[in-house]
Amino acid sequence: MTSILARLSGKGKKFAIVVARFNEFITRRLLQSALETLQQAGVRQKDIDVIWVPGALEVPFFCQKAARRGRYDAVIALACVLRGSTYHFECVSHEITRGIAEVALNHEVPIASGIITADTLEQAIDRAGLKAGNKGAHAAQAALEIASLDQSLGPRRLPRKRKRRRPS
Repeated sequence: MTSILARLSGKGKKFAIVVARFNEFITRRLLQSALETLQQAGVRQKDIDVIWVPGALEVPFFCQKAARRGRYDAVIALACVLRGSTYHFECVSHEITRGIAEVALNHEVPIASGIITADTLEQAIDRAGLKAGNKGAHAAQAALEIASLDQSLGPRRLPRKRKRRRPS
């Protein structure tokens, strides 16, 4: 049996962090914690690009733009979606999650999610470092791990297209 284990070293790796400005009081805390985690793992500041976007719904699109550049070992998505009195929360929560997963699968670039979905501002504050750890740090740790695993499994290869046989 072969076990493939990840290393939490970021030396020589490059990361993009896509962060939503909406609920910036929370997302700035997530970003700060993610940056600290990456730098403690040996990632150089010049190897981290931070991409600020207006809101949570824009996060998947810019994760895709970052993934297409082909220069990042992993992308980190950070946002905060708070429940309101309308159905909007469910729509945004589902779409950001679906969008991030779709980008990761289609572009074969690991994406770590540091998306907070909370019923109240208090819950979001707790998950941004007050009581329940910091989702930004957790996402950065996951990004380090998945970038290492991705590297361990070898180069990315897209499936070969079958040649069509011409009728004789």
